[in-house]
Amino acid sequence: QVHLVESGGGLVQAGGSLGLSCAASGLTFSSYAMGWFRQAPGKEREFVAAISWTGDDTFYADSVKGRFTISRDNAKITVYLQMNSLKPEDTAVYYCATGPVLSGIGANYDFWGQGTRVTVSS
Repeated sequence: QVHLVESGGGLVQAGGSLGLSCAASGLTFSSYAMGWFRQAPGKEREFVAAISWTGDDTFYADSVKGRFTISRDNAKITVYLQMNSLKPEDTAVYYCATGPVLSGIGANYDFWGQGTRVTVSS
């Protein structure tokens, strides 16, 4: 059974940084693309960042480009999201997900974590 567990969320002031982690189990991690999505209160879930199974390819939503960095450590079966220069509009529950292809579309991901909450105060 596949499990994804996010950690690292919390409260931070605008302009600050947070690092999220997502530990995976129950799958051949190194064969799967990983993505981060977020859902703000009252809004639809949106794509944040994704990384290929090799880690060689990444892409980001325009809203986070240049501020967020996705990475992965296949030996540790973990994907990371480093978030810098945080803004109040980054406040959301952040979810990691895994799927067979590198994609910004949530429907292309097969398994999801429970999410970790990030709150950015102004």
